[in-house]
Amino acid sequence: MSNDRVLLLGGTGFIGTALAARLAHERKKVEVLGHRDVARLEEVLPGCSTVVHLACATTPGSSAGRPELEQGNVALTEQVLALLSRQPQTHLIFFSSGGTVYGNPAQLPVTEDSPAAPLSHHGIGKLSQEASCEAARAQGHAITIIRPSNAYGPGQGLKSGFGLVRTMLEHARAGTTLEIWGDGENVRDFIFIDDVVEACARLVDLPQDSATYNLGTGIGFSINQVMQLVEAASGRQLRAIYRPARGIDVRGVVLDISRLCARLGWQPQVGLAEGLARTWQWLSPR
Repeated sequence: MSNDRVLLLGGTGFIGTALAARLAHERKKVEVLGHRDVARLEEVLPGCSTVVHLACATTPGSSAGRPELEQGNVALTEQVLALLSRQPQTHLIFFSSGGTVYGNPAQLPVTEDSPAAPLSHHGIGKLSQEASCEAARAQGHAITIIRPSNAYGPGQGLKSGFGLVRTMLEHARAGTTLEIWGDGENVRDFIFIDDVVEACARLVDLPQDSATYNLGTGIGFSINQVMQLVEAASGRQLRAIYRPARGIDVRGVVLDISRLCARLGWQPQVGLAEGLARTWQWLSPR
C-alpha cells in the first residue's frame, strides 16, 4: 500500500502503549484505537498497511462460567477480517494467547505444532479467532498469529485477576495479602515488555509474514518461585493465602520460541530477576 500507517487496535493497553512509543520512535505513522474507538475502525483501517490486533475485553477469570463474554472478542476479529478482505495488501498481526490455547501440554516447552486444548472459555475464544485468521490466511492474506506468554514490566496497570507479576508487586508495595489458587507450583513463562515490543516491531517490518509464533522466554517459573523473586526485588516479604485450585488454571506452560528466534534473529534479553527489579523500581514510591 502507498500508506505505511500502523494501526494498533486495542492499542491503549499495556502492550499497545509500549509498542506505540517504540514505533513512533522509529518515525512510523501510528493510529491507536482503544475499546471506545472501535466504531472508527471502518474509517481508519483503509489508510493502514499493518494492523496489530491487541484488543481483548476478557481474561481467563472474567469469562469463567460466562462464555458469552468471549463473543464480543470473536465478533471484533470477524469484523476486522471482513474489512481486511477489501484490502488484501494489509498485514494483520493478531495477538492470541500462549498461556491458554495449549491447555496442559504433554511436553514442555510446547511448540506451535502441539495440539491446542484450552481449559478456559478465554482460550477457546482465542482459538476460535485464530481459526478465522487461518481461514483468511488460506485465501492468501498475510496474517501473523502471535501466542504470547505472560507479559509484565513498567507501565502495566493493576487488573483484578490478571497479571501475576504486577499483582504480586502491588501486594509487596501495599503490604496486603496475596491469594494463590492451588499449591503455587503451577508453572508459567514470563516475558518482559521490552522483549515483547522488540519482537513485534520486527514483525511489523515483515509485511509478507504469515505464520504462527510463540512469544515468550522458553523458561518456566512456578508461582512460588516468582514470589521468592518478588521478595528479593522488593526487599519485602509477601503474605500469601493458598486457595483451592481452579479448573481453568493450566498446571504448566512454557513456550518453545525457536521458530520466532529463527525468523527474526531475536532473543529475549531481560531475565525475570532483572525484569522484576526494573518493574519494582518503576512501581515503588520515590
